[in-house]
Amino acid sequence: MTDKQLSRIKMDTKKLHDTRNYHRTKMQKDIIIQGLKDMGCRITKQRLLIIDIILQNECSCCKEIYYKASGIDPSIGVATVYRLVNTLEEIGAISRKNMYKIMYSDKCNMKNACTVVLDDDTVFQLSAKKWNAVMKAGLSACGYVTASQNISSVTINGCECEGEDC
Repeated sequence: MTDKQLSRIKMDTKKLHDTRNYHRTKMQKDIIIQGLKDMGCRITKQRLLIIDIILQNECSCCKEIYYKASGIDPSIGVATVYRLVNTLEEIGAISRKNMYKIMYSDKCNMKNACTVVLDDDTVFQLSAKKWNAVMKAGLSACGYVTASQNISSVTINGCECEGEDC
């Protein structure tokens, strides 16, 4: 194996580790729809909308998918999203990873870099700069960082509990 091939494999492996919870596979929408049909699922407008949201966005959790979907179609319930995500995982259209990595410098200008959902369903959209400032303020308040230290990345382990409300 050449150095160039080894380098490409390392880059591909690194890309896998830098992605979020719900990973899109190379399956196209029509293949996903066929997979759902093969499982006996009806292809409803709600399911199509949720599939489009998953394919077009890097969503980190079912609640984030739900908020995007319910913003377009208020009749979509959170249970519909959870069930479809589980079904999509069963057919191999998506996979849940136990970990994802967030990397935003305090100079990044990305808007809507982070979605925070509180237990009362309050939703905050934070820019990359704001997310970094919130993280640094929290870490500073708890004594973990000094004023001269900056956050380079945060790795979050996904919950391994069986309950959805942990």
